[in-house]
Amino acid sequence: MNQAPFDHQAIRNVVGEYRDPKQTIEERGRIYEELLGYVPPRIQSRFAVTGAIDPQILDMQEGIRAHAMYPRCFDVKTSQLILFAALLMDLSDAARIHATAARRAGASFEELQAVINLVFLFRGLPAANRGAEILVALAEVEHATKTAKKV
Repeated sequence: MNQAPFDHQAIRNVVGEYRDPKQTIEERGRIYEELLGYVPPRIQSRFAVTGAIDPQILDMQEGIRAHAMYPRCFDVKTSQLILFAALLMDLSDAARIHATAARRAGASFEELQAVINLVFLFRGLPAANRGAEILVALAEVEHATKTAKKV
């Protein structure tokens, strides 16, 4: 799991140890690693704090999330495109996470742009601008990754 944006020792000393008996914190993070390539900082925080204070609700949250995010009727790409659209409607910074997941699941930039176009119809230029900003960021990351692999 990536280094969390907080002091692990401080959380353990003040909040408590992660104590989920069903899965370790690393096991909890694997689905995010597979989907995104990393565990987002907010998720890491939720795992550390909720896993220490109320591991039962953490297990329920993750169960509901998995059930909702991976319905049998949609493939992962379609689910991630829908989530990208929903979050872009709110101009949420989490829209980028789901655009990344959609790309990793096989979505093209054309498909991501089509989602932005649909959201534009109901949210306007702020969503179009935010969507374009997200696509630029994704393209830059992909370019940097390809460039690094060539070296």
